[in-house]
Amino acid sequence: MKEKIKEIGSRIFELRDLSKISAEEMAEYLNIDVGTYKQYEEGVVDIPASILYEISHKFDVDMGLLLTGEETRMHIFTVTRKGKGIEVERQKQYKYENLAEKFIHKKAEPFIVTVEPKNNDKEPNKNSHPGQEFDYVLEGNLKIYIHNNEIILKEGDSIFFDSSYEHAMEALNNKPAKFIAIVM
Repeated sequence: MKEKIKEIGSRIFELRDLSKISAEEMAEYLNIDVGTYKQYEEGVVDIPASILYEISHKFDVDMGLLLTGEETRMHIFTVTRKGKGIEVERQKQYKYENLAEKFIHKKAEPFIVTVEPKNNDKEPNKNSHPGQEFDYVLEGNLKIYIHNNEIILKEGDSIFFDSSYEHAMEALNNKPAKFIAIVM
């Protein structure tokens, strides 16, 4: 996994270098600390899916290129078999599996996200990204924190929201929760 993180960081560095954009400009665009951004490029820390999504938009490339190093070619359809999606991020809190990394010119990024139950009573770290997001719960129960609201979703429930507002997800009842997330 560490090698994959380094490869993704290297591709991002190359795109930034070719675009003649400074690390400081990228950090400002992503609304993150420049030190954190540089760690992403160096492959020291894993890059959150929402940041990868924003980087792909900044460089006007498909997220699949960042993840795999290959140009996406599919323009009529793409099939992702069960468990074969490209894993985007491994953190204690979330695991993302990209479901359409090979499709070119996507208007949205579909993922299966697994949220592991946490071991403390602290509210999870929130993030935000431009655009909108649709989440549909496949398994378990999920608490969504968004803009001073807490919403409980159960299997079969869904939410559509403005993802520029800070949000986070938490698995409930000491069991993982799995949902489909579509980021637009």
